[in-house]
Amino acid sequence: MSWYLTLPLAVPFATAVLAFLFRESGAGRWIPVLGSALGVAASALLFEKVLTDGVLVGQMGDWPAPFGITLAADLLSAVMVLLTAVAGLAVTIYSLGEVGPELQRLGYHAVGQVLLGGVTGAFLTGDLFNLYVWYEVMLIASFGLLILGGRRAQIDGAVRYVTLNLVSTAMFLSGIGLLYGVTGTLNMADLRGAVDASPQQGLLTVIAMFFLIAFGMKAAAFPLFSWLPASYHTPAYGVSAIFAGLLSKVGVYSLYRTFTLIFDNDIGYTHQILFWLAGLTMITGVLGALAQTEIRRILSFQIISSIGFLLLGLGIYTPAAVAGAVFYLIHNIPVKVTLFLAAGTADRLTGSAETPKMGGLYRTAPFLSVLFMIPALSLAGFPPLSGFWAKVLLVKASLDAQAFVMAGVALAVGLLTLWSMATLWAEAFWKAHPEDRFPTLEDLGSTQVTSIVPIAGLALVTLAIGLFPGPVIALADGIAAQLLDPAAYVAAVLGGTP
Repeated sequence: MSWYLTLPLAVPFATAVLAFLFRESGAGRWIPVLGSALGVAASALLFEKVLTDGVLVGQMGDWPAPFGITLAADLLSAVMVLLTAVAGLAVTIYSLGEVGPELQRLGYHAVGQVLLGGVTGAFLTGDLFNLYVWYEVMLIASFGLLILGGRRAQIDGAVRYVTLNLVSTAMFLSGIGLLYGVTGTLNMADLRGAVDASPQQGLLTVIAMFFLIAFGMKAAAFPLFSWLPASYHTPAYGVSAIFAGLLSKVGVYSLYRTFTLIFDNDIGYTHQILFWLAGLTMITGVLGALAQTEIRRILSFQIISSIGFLLLGLGIYTPAAVAGAVFYLIHNIPVKVTLFLAAGTADRLTGSAETPKMGGLYRTAPFLSVLFMIPALSLAGFPPLSGFWAKVLLVKASLDAQAFVMAGVALAVGLLTLWSMATLWAEAFWKAHPEDRFPTLEDLGSTQVTSIVPIAGLALVTLAIGLFPGPVIALADGIAAQLLDPAAYVAAVLGGTP
């Protein structure tokens, strides 16, 4: 078992144990920061190793695949693990200023690290049953973070979140059982050949629908998205930020992994459904955002809209479309985390999360206003920010595939997103505060640095991707090539040559 694979998994769980043991001391605040920094280093080493040597595989206990537990990292897995670690570090630093002693005593930092470990495990696992296990780790940890504090709104949001996610889990587990009954294996690389060789192709298409519904609900795709805007606005802003950046992306990752590696036997049916779901998800998300006034509800519906763009690449299913969606995925994670963290800081300064009750920050806290504007414009696809290149790649892929209607939908949704984010920024930052308050960053006191540094760091990542898109486009092309031709992945897991 390669330590390159195990270290990004071991670090967050070891950090969680230490953070819980020292949760009532001053060290309990800084242990998660140190652990998250080590997690970034371990994830960067894994990414560099995969980039240099190709698909990296480890077999637990030296049991050969498909009989044992497999960990595998290709380019997509490695970049997602790295983005998870970076987002986790930013949120951990931000939480130093947001989370007080009471939430720390209840285990906020420890549970947060467990969540990061669960997300990392989902990206690295090589078999479907262990993907289910990591989903359960994520569900338990996310539920714990949602209810910390015990406010009525939190409990209400957590109940909706868990109820619908349990339905998704039941669908996922049912699909796993049916798939194992047909193929006799759950190793994803082994399923590649088993599904292709099975004479029961019609039944396999039905089973694929189980996975599409389960992962679609996890990703908050249309029409299974109601749990997300009902819950993401209730916990601490650091929790909302990590949820926004990562949780729905695990569902998208699972769709990409299963519907390129396993369920490619009926593309004309399964991917056509994904294609139309993409358009409906984009439209529903942006219209929902335009109807909201609470800042986190607006951003939550924008998460849903973004999921539509990610599904579009899988629905079109061409190398250019998949590469465009992967670029969108890489850009979207730091953008979403930045927006939620900046929104939390704005809430603390103005005293409200309702945009009609906010305002004045552009004059009194211009730096924060600019830091919010950068990811907001990037989300809308404003050139030359990262979101512009992502949407250009997807629209061009749609036109090349003669999906003219969907290209028009993507452009229209981009314009509506710009309208939504411009309205949000004008209400929350540009107009005068309705109570003539004049909040400044100095009002954050000793938490000013821990609040602003992670926001500024992620905003710089967004700017860097937008101003220098070449390396990310090349990376996205490489990921798309591996997804659409997984021979190297299968050979690395099962042994042999591609």
